[in-house]
Amino acid sequence: MSAESIPDEGAVTVHFDVTNTGRREGDEVAQLYVRHIGSRLPRPPQELKGFRRVHLAAGASAHVELALRAADLGYWDQQKKGFAVEPGSLEIRVGSSSADIRLTRTIAIAEPANTMSRPGR
Repeated sequence: MSAESIPDEGAVTVHFDVTNTGRREGDEVAQLYVRHIGSRLPRPPQELKGFRRVHLAAGASAHVELALRAADLGYWDQQKKGFAVEPGSLEIRVGSSSADIRLTRTIAIAEPANTMSRPGR
């Protein structure tokens, strides 16, 4: 992780290594999921936020970087008539599928710098 928290209008970079432990070359689709911990809103158990296909020779490794923007974590706020990002804890999950998570890390989503609401359009 490039940071311990995501600024309310910023981003972090999730980085990890992928290794082909087999004897043949092949592709891996590394997938980035998030899980909102303690959200006051109904949220899915995890949400896909990025992926990267990596071609690897037998025994080879590759370094993968995926950007995660705070804006990608937003939900539609009916009162504000716009997207909002809920501050709190976020579990970053990396795996080859939603059922095969291999890395996890919890980070914070920062409180918005400007908490004043804007009128709807």
